[in-house]
Amino acid sequence: MSSETSSAAAIGDVEGVSLYDVDHPAPVIEPPRKRTAKTPKASRGNFEMYAWLFMRLSGILLTVLVIGHLLIQLVLDGGVSKIGFAFVAGRWASPFWQVWDLTMLWLAMLHGGNGLRTVINDYAERDNTRFWLKMLLYTATVFTVLLGTLVIFTFDPNIR
Repeated sequence: MSSETSSAAAIGDVEGVSLYDVDHPAPVIEPPRKRTAKTPKASRGNFEMYAWLFMRLSGILLTVLVIGHLLIQLVLDGGVSKIGFAFVAGRWASPFWQVWDLTMLWLAMLHGGNGLRTVINDYAERDNTRFWLKMLLYTATVFTVLLGTLVIFTFDPNIR
């Protein structure tokens, strides 16, 4: 009867064979980097929670913006064959389309940059490597956002 009780209480029974029980507990999985006494208290703020929330909200908004963009540009406006310099010039003559494209650019770059920052934090083991990878990421993100913003607002359809 005691063997029935112990096998009934065991976790992970597969056809009567117990994987884990009181005598054989599941292994403990250690986090990739533990907090130590040297971990600065300033890094224990709410930034990661806000970054997590930003990813969810920007993902929803990006889905709406991108699907709307594809629907309008490719389905309602005649497809890819209509897209050219004159098409873009006509679109960006309207402040509505400038703001639409600018919002997509900013959200996509910040959303992607935040995702890559998380990947770097998870997989770069050395502090120095993590620092330089994030600096490269931040530089590329800022450069792309600034260049894209400049192009959208200074686009000249009369260029020769």
